[in-house]
Amino acid sequence: MQGGALLEKLIAGRWIAGVSTGDAIAAAKEFNRHGISGIINYLGEEISSEDEVESTVKKYISIIDTISSTHTSADISLKLSQLGQNIDESLARRSYKKILSHASSRKVFVWLDMETYDKVEDTINIFLDIERKGKSGICIQSYLKRSASDIKRLSEYGAIVRLVKGAYTAPYDIAYSSRELTTKNYYALMDYLFRNSHKFTIATHDKDITLKALRLNKWYRRDITHAMLKGIHNQYAVELAKGGENVSIYIPFGEKWKEYAFRRISEGSNMHLVINSLFENQKI
Repeated sequence: MQGGALLEKLIAGRWIAGVSTGDAIAAAKEFNRHGISGIINYLGEEISSEDEVESTVKKYISIIDTISSTHTSADISLKLSQLGQNIDESLARRSYKKILSHASSRKVFVWLDMETYDKVEDTINIFLDIERKGKSGICIQSYLKRSASDIKRLSEYGAIVRLVKGAYTAPYDIAYSSRELTTKNYYALMDYLFRNSHKFTIATHDKDITLKALRLNKWYRRDITHAMLKGIHNQYAVELAKGGENVSIYIPFGEKWKEYAFRRISEGSNMHLVINSLFENQKI
């Protein structure tokens, strides 16, 4: 087996649930048995045709129905680029609204993921225009310098935020240029959430951040969830769940898994975690 093919096999088996909805549900059910919920993401970004958008909307509606009918503890996560953001903003709005409405009727929570820096403003605006309080949340990335003002705006609205470091790149005047600065900003944003928000998600594999979040929550008593990616430190996720913490695992699936996997490999801020995860002795 060629080196590239071997790496693909390792990545697919570790980080990706599979290619079908059934694979994603099976992965979520396995985490459910450990007291952990899932965040299911159907892979595929930068869609460029209305037919693909329609197909993606139908796919997400099918995922929602399957989560509901199988009584799986799982949210869904989607990106506006999957829903036609690069074709026509009104198409993306309609598609997102349709999925959110259906998910609300099935009592499935929807996360709107964040993408590249040039899409942040439109993504937040669409989220705030369409979101249903308590039914949906939005991802914010600490590598972006603008995120402090975004967190403030969203917290004042009462939005539910999932805080991540970020897996994209941006010009130096827009983004923090080092892992240390990105982490420092993560701490600052997390502190703001504890002071000003009731419910949010701390999405990180940095145990120092997690430990600080645990300490802060003894004081603030917020409704927080700890989130991680499938295949990275999942035994630690089990330990947190056993300790009574709310924990979610991000579960990507689909035929377009290579783009996602290799973006994770090239993610500078978490490169050591991503590579080390390939050699962890994971039980789930």
